[in-house]
Amino acid sequence: MVKFTGSLALAVLLGAASIAPAQAGDSLLINRVQQEQGMNLPTRGMTMAQVEKRYGAPQRKLEPRGGDSSRHPVINRWDYRTFIVYFEHDHVIHSVLNTPAGNNRNPAAAQ
Repeated sequence: MVKFTGSLALAVLLGAASIAPAQAGDSLLINRVQQEQGMNLPTRGMTMAQVEKRYGAPQRKLEPRGGDSSRHPVINRWDYRTFIVYFEHDHVIHSVLNTPAGNNRNPAAAQ
């Protein structure tokens, strides 16, 4: 019976340890979403021309992807110093902060 209790205690500790990283990741995601909401990012529906007029030319424009069928529309990505803009055809579908996955620091600051 002692071995079973020890195994049970170990299982509970391991289970609790696996929850902590998820909570830490959730708080990073919440912080990132709050930071994005406070920024002046291109909004859904803006055209490429409107984005370029308001925010200037992007640092780079990636090659379009998709377009092989109506279910896979052409997606364009423009990279700015602090954010990335995704377009479906020529309209914004999403804008996000330019931060690497799993790291909430600005990559431009590291250079």
